[in-house]
Amino acid sequence: MPSASEHPSPQAAGNPAAPREAHQIPPESRLVVTVLVVAAFVVILNETIMNVALPRLMGELHVDAPTVQWLSTAFMLTMSVVIPTTGYLLQRLSIRSVFVLAMSLFSAGTLLAALSPGFAILLLARVVQASGTAIMMPLLMTSVLKLIPVSRRGQVMGTVSIVISVAPAVGPTLSGIILQYLSWRFMFLTVLPIAVAALLFGAAKLRGAADGGRPALDALSVLLSVPAFGGVVYGLSQLGGAGSGGLGPVLPLTVGVAALAAFVVRQLALQRSGSPLLDLRAFSYPMYTIATALLMVGMMALFGVVILLPLYLQQLRGLDTLGTGLLLLPGGLVMGLLAPTVGRWFDRVGPLPLTLTGTSLITAVLVGLALLTAGSSVWLAMGLHIVLSLGLALLFTPTFTSGLNPLPPHLYSHGSAILSTLQQVAGAAGTALLVAVMAGTAHGAASTLPPAEAAMAGFRAAFLVAAGAGAAAIVLAAFLRNRPPAEEGARADAASPESTVSKPAHQ
Repeated sequence: MPSASEHPSPQAAGNPAAPREAHQIPPESRLVVTVLVVAAFVVILNETIMNVALPRLMGELHVDAPTVQWLSTAFMLTMSVVIPTTGYLLQRLSIRSVFVLAMSLFSAGTLLAALSPGFAILLLARVVQASGTAIMMPLLMTSVLKLIPVSRRGQVMGTVSIVISVAPAVGPTLSGIILQYLSWRFMFLTVLPIAVAALLFGAAKLRGAADGGRPALDALSVLLSVPAFGGVVYGLSQLGGAGSGGLGPVLPLTVGVAALAAFVVRQLALQRSGSPLLDLRAFSYPMYTIATALLMVGMMALFGVVILLPLYLQQLRGLDTLGTGLLLLPGGLVMGLLAPTVGRWFDRVGPLPLTLTGTSLITAVLVGLALLTAGSSVWLAMGLHIVLSLGLALLFTPTFTSGLNPLPPHLYSHGSAILSTLQQVAGAAGTALLVAVMAGTAHGAASTLPPAEAAMAGFRAAFLVAAGAGAAAIVLAAFLRNRPPAEEGARADAASPESTVSKPAHQ
């Protein structure tokens, strides 16, 4: 509870060592989280860095639009397929081993992308990059749960939310600036030294053993996860017109939903008789379930606006890609700068006032975006985006922390992996739904309205649908509370030498 995390308990007061253990972050743990945050920011940045570059790559690599779109689609598909396996990896391997694996894959993919002689090699490089990216986010969240005392998790999760929310927003801005003056290869050459430095530093400094369990890898679960999550994400991208054409949405969605149902049945069976790939018992904790649903709605709104607002600014306001990126940059900076402060507020007051305020701001801004016209000032759009970013900052940190806090230690890795997987699905669903609404409405209005007005009608309808999702988020936020860990041993677990670097000072 918020009060418990703010004031030491009577038991803690009687034990001089308890307040320090409960409320201070050991330097070794702080080092681990800092290394992981820097590395995760670099890898998540690459999830959206290619979007602005696709038109140039079409010309330089001599491919058409549906083909070049695979550079984004393949990245998203790889993420959705690899993330479910991270629960197993994080139980089987140490933090250091998983970190080295993730950053080695990402660095190798980045180098290969920078040196790619053609489209096929660049596509392979993106898949390798995505494999490393998929591992990093669950690794970061699981490490925070293991290493950070409960009373300080809000503050640290605020820093983590910078990676989740700001990196995707900064990606298009960074690539727009690079493409304005340099070759597209510098999108990769710019981040490669940072990735390699993080890899070498982390490999030298991170220590610790695995969780102690030796779960078996269920081959059937892995095989089912590929069409389950890959099929759903690909089908949703096709539904929104963001895919590469060909199969269309119906077949992959049908296969994906069927495989997902089989995957869930398999995990439920393995929970009773073996080691599930994803332990769905995390959903038996009500706050985790509410937080997951709330984050999915928030990610749908975030990814949808990330797609729709640049389209509005470029198609109807005449901005180029660089101008669009710079206009949206202040919102990303607001989100990043405010996130740690929101984390400290969470540690003091709990999630309810923050998430209710955040979801209300998000919904109000989405309604405001629906009221824009083809002649509205771009500065008004920027102001709305800044307020939206403020609302998202108030939403993400408290929701992540409140959702993961109640889990017992043996579900940390699974809870993080499930959350990251569903974020990918929600992002694809939000993009697909809003783009489909926009395109369908604009097409229907084209017969009776001028082109600009028909396009504006499409944007208006899509933003109103997003506002409806925001209203649902307000309802979910009203039920969110901060619960203590499910097991009393969680705090001691967070301080165990097996889950931190060598020679912890607080032991």
